[in-house]
Amino acid sequence: MPKYQRILLKLSGEVMAGPAGFGLDGERVDALAGELAEVAATGVQLGLVAGGGNFFRGVAAAARQMDRVTVDYMGMLATVLNALALQQALERRGVAATVMTALEMRQVAEFYLRRRALRHLEKGRVVILAGGTSNPYFSTDTAATLRALELGAQVMGKGTRVEGVYDQDPLKHSDAVLFRQISYVEVLSRGLGVIDAAAVAMCRDNRLPVVVFNMNVPGNILRMSMGEPVGTLIS
Repeated sequence: MPKYQRILLKLSGEVMAGPAGFGLDGERVDALAGELAEVAATGVQLGLVAGGGNFFRGVAAAARQMDRVTVDYMGMLATVLNALALQQALERRGVAATVMTALEMRQVAEFYLRRRALRHLEKGRVVILAGGTSNPYFSTDTAATLRALELGAQVMGKGTRVEGVYDQDPLKHSDAVLFRQISYVEVLSRGLGVIDAAAVAMCRDNRLPVVVFNMNVPGNILRMSMGEPVGTLIS
């Protein structure tokens, strides 16, 4: 039985890239949609926010010559690409899904309105939220936290390439220690960069728990929604 009635799940763009590390890997996206479909089938109301790193990494070098605002808008557009790919993969599995974007693009996706998003969730549709907050200088972590709070999610899950929150980068340090539970204050005071500091502060101020877990382990999304101990709980 699911522990949570409504979840906001933040997916890093890199988990959709597969082994190539760039662009979209069709098999990985399809497998991800399969896991999300399992969660939706339990009755959990599911909101998704996808990052755009799998597309944006390819233009990172050129972006160094651009101003921050332009770069951030490019990143927002990358999240729309991932959202549309996820929508198609979910619909192929018979799961009703809608893409809502904070950037107005009528021919591509529905414009995000909180009340409309809530109606979609209540009707059992997976709501894929793209375009960040529509404002530069805000990360997709912050956008995911904002949407989780607006939509009344009981928990925010952050899917990454590592097992959870470590005391140092586990991809660079083999002796990194995994935390199974940690407070918002400690994440901020130690500068643990697995999640944006502004997002952690928002979660702390509104008492929204965050579960950071490895998206590359099959079944982890379902385990998290069931309340099983996976990854790191920030609370």
